[in-house]
Amino acid sequence: MEFWNSTLGSGFILVGILDDSGFPELLCATITALYTLALTSNGLLLLVITMDARLHVPMYFLLGQLSLMDLLLTSVITPKAIMDFLLKDNTISFGGCAFQMFLELALGGAEDLLLAFMAYDRYVAICHPLNYMIFMRPSVCWFMVATSWILASLMALVFTMYTMQYPFCKSRQIRHLFCEIPPLLKLACADTSSYELMVYLTGVSVLILPLAVILASYVRILFSVLHMPSNEGRKKALVTCSSHLIVVGMWYGGASFMYVLPSQFHSPKQDNVLSVFYTIVTPALNPLIYSLRNKEVTGALRRILGKHLLPTQSTF
Repeated sequence: MEFWNSTLGSGFILVGILDDSGFPELLCATITALYTLALTSNGLLLLVITMDARLHVPMYFLLGQLSLMDLLLTSVITPKAIMDFLLKDNTISFGGCAFQMFLELALGGAEDLLLAFMAYDRYVAICHPLNYMIFMRPSVCWFMVATSWILASLMALVFTMYTMQYPFCKSRQIRHLFCEIPPLLKLACADTSSYELMVYLTGVSVLILPLAVILASYVRILFSVLHMPSNEGRKKALVTCSSHLIVVGMWYGGASFMYVLPSQFHSPKQDNVLSVFYTIVTPALNPLIYSLRNKEVTGALRRILGKHLLPTQSTF
């Protein structure tokens, strides 16, 4: 058996969904449109949250971090996939593959944790409104954000280093949109069963534990909302929480199938579709879900646009 890896000159060939599709040009155009939408919507949401002082509250601070993570996550994967298809060059260096894997794991793990913290924020806002600014004071918000980034980055570093130390042989082709642990381990020339079990258990922990926190928070929220005397307050709380639950469902749905579903139930085509969903589709739709269903965000956008348009209009 011929070994070829672990030198700086070695690399892989990414054979993703664009190569396996029956209509690659149409799919490439769709992915490009979704990436453009993700850049525009997440960038605009970040701009609105930064510029409008009324949105300088914990909920929107965490939402801004979510937009930043989505923006970076889709940018790690999508541009290379598009350029590879257009240039007909799907190669990625050994170091480039490791770096892409690290960034995807770090950003994905950070988003897992952040969504749980966002659920806690909604729980405090609805169930303990009088103590909201105590429980969600700036130091607590920064601690949440720092914890998400640091823990996810450390986990990503450990798994990236461990994955890339394996010897690889046979085909250099990774049948996936980007460098991710499960499809890469299929190329390893060593027994990876123990490591795959560790990846599986870690994936279950990283996904299920935050999801349990989210579900517990929303069970408490639901009981509190049902006992609200005001119909208007009940409606506002449900709209805000439903937006977050839609985002949670989209994100955890794709990621859970990828990392929690046992390997015997995986296929390259299925994994490619799922990876497109949670790395390209979800980042494009998240800001739209929050902004279109949130009057505060749309109001802030109108104020910012109006502030920049009014001086121009007054000159006529």
